[in-house]
Order: sequence, then C-alpha cells, then structure tokens
Amino acid sequence: MTEPTADRPHMPGYGILAADEGGGLLPWEWARQRITDSHDYWVSSVRPDGRPHVMPVWGVWLDGSVWFSTSVQSRKIHNLAEHPDCVVTTDDARDPVIVEGRAEVVAEPAAIAAFLAALNTKYQTAYGVDFLDPAVNAVVVVRPAQAIGMLHTDFRGSPTRWRFPAGGL
Repeated sequence: MTEPTADRPHMPGYGILAADEGGGLLPWEWARQRITDSHDYWVSSVRPDGRPHVMPVWGVWLDGSVWFSTSVQSRKIHNLAEHPDCVVTTDDARDPVIVEGRAEVVAEPAAIAAFLAALNTKYQTAYGVDFLDPAVNAVVVVRPAQAIGMLHTDFRGSPTRWRFPAGGL
C-alpha cells in the first residue's frame, strides 16, 4: 500500500511554520489512527442549489477509505448523487483530520458485507445484512484525494496535508 505524500497546507494569515519547523509534518499513521478511532464523522456535501449540508454519521476506515451508510431518502445521498465531491471530518475539532474525496455508492455484496462486519465490530452492534437493504439504505465509500490534520497544541507547527495517489490508498 502506497503512503500518501505529506506537505504543509496553504493557510495564509495564520503564521504557519515551514514543514521542518515546529513539530514538523505529522506522520500519516497519526492521521489514519485518528480517522479509525473517531466515533462519529461529519459529512459535508453540497445541495443542488449550491448551499452546504453537514450531517453526522457513524462510519469506519476500511481499505484506505471512509465508509458510512445512509438512508436512500436522506438529503446527503441526494446531494452526493449530484455532487460526489465531499468532505468527511473526524469528531474532534481540537485535533482534527479532514478528508476530501469523492463519494461513491457501493453495490458489491462482498464489499457491503465487509463494511457491515467492520461497523458491527467498531460500534459493538449486530446489524444484519437486511439493515443495508439497498432499497432502504445506501453504503457510501469516500476515497480520499487529500487529508489535512493538525494538533491544537502546535497549531502553527503541525498542520499537515496528505495527498493520495489517484484512486486513494
């Protein structure tokens, strides 16, 4: 698996230090662990009229991507169908990881089963495959294009952007 490349994000006006100053660039493992451990995620999408929409979801980091499910009648799935580019963030605003990527509805039964197993393990639930009936709930995967993370204790010296190879990890 190829690691994403790391550099400093462009954040004018915040006094962000060079990549070799402050705490330096954060390792991808730090970000991956924060994404994995996040209990909730915020999914930001764009409505057909261009207005933003943000909602919390349960999800998992699986196969180098963020996965979640949502009702096929939800605003977010309608938004993502029209504008698949989206942002998913971890639940900790003090030490966040922000994932930018493209959402895709998953239809492959084996992939849906893997997501459901990971979801049940993470949240200690026992949802059956009927929970993910594609007529009722969609499984969504967001493959990262880039991610940004930072530490509140080193705001000027920790911001790191990870750029992913085409197609994610």
